Amino acid sequence: MSPKSGTPKKNLMLFSGRSHVELAEEVAKHLNVTITPQTLHSFANGEIYVRYQESVRGTDAFVLQSFSPPINEWIMEQLIMVDALKRASAKRITVIMPFYPYSRQDKKHKGREPVSARLVADLFKTAGADRIMTVDLHTAQIQGFFDGPVDHLLAQAVLANYISDTYGNNDITVVSPDSGRVRLAEKWAEQLGSRPIAFIHKTRDPDTPNQAVANRVVGNVKGRLCVLIDDMIDTGGTITQAADALMEEGASDVVIASTHGILSDPATERLAKSPVREVVVTNTLPIPEEKRIPKLTVLSIAPLLARAIQEVFEDGSVTSLFDGSA
Repeated sequence: MSPKSGTPKKNLMLFSGRSHVELAEEVAKHLNVTITPQTLHSFANGEIYVRYQESVRGTDAFVLQSFSPPINEWIMEQLIMVDALKRASAKRITVIMPFYPYSRQDKKHKGREPVSARLVADLFKTAGADRIMTVDLHTAQIQGFFDGPVDHLLAQAVLANYISDTYGNNDITVVSPDSGRVRLAEKWAEQLGSRPIAFIHKTRDPDTPNQAVANRVVGNVKGRLCVLIDDMIDTGGTITQAADALMEEGASDVVIASTHGILSDPATERLAKSPVREVVVTNTLPIPEEKRIPKLTVLSIAPLLARAIQEVFEDGSVTSLFDGSA
């Protein structure tokens, strides 16, 4: 149908930054589309250039970028991609960031600190983003930082289904790494078949990043397979300390399930030496071969992203992907 005779047909276009092309290609395959061709490179001084090789006028544009190191470079690249789409008259621009950058800087712990997670949202709004799609935010309040729709996707089903299929016959206890994620542990326990929960009491020094001390286990884990859940594994110090504490309390085994495998050094070394049987993460972030230790299992988040993109494109319900409602 031509624009003159009625409403023109909607057109979905998928765009990918350079940080995690493999994930974008997998999403494109599930959507049965191709990634829109573009010229994208960095100049000698580090400045980034982008130009799309096809018209994007009036399209529903989805721009995927994952924020592994160098995070700031990839943020700038996605901002420039969004700006180019806005200036080329894309009808709607959805920014897909499977891992939200600066998510741990979501509030001021002390005076004279930034709220960097809010700054990221403001930057993308200024660049021209109409919508943000992300997976397992560090804190749900970040959804309110963006002045527009935020699709907060949950990887729990992807991870929990794998755990259920692999370890469902064991006596499982779901363990939260701290008291703040007990509610999430309860949801996991319900999905795994009304399992008991426990949590690790820990302390953290706000002046020392990436360090926490696991003090004691709250809950009965003796003789049970403990599924230790968290939203991200960065340097691996907190999660391996928690695993040690569980084994000391008599757990039969420990399996870690986490959405975002940041795996900053020395995470893989710590995980390899830990008593953990398996570490299960998703591919929201690219994980290079040298960090794929034998006990690491990487599940794909691409089918979930593709379904969410399709719902947004068709003006459907992203919420229905998680609660079964329309």
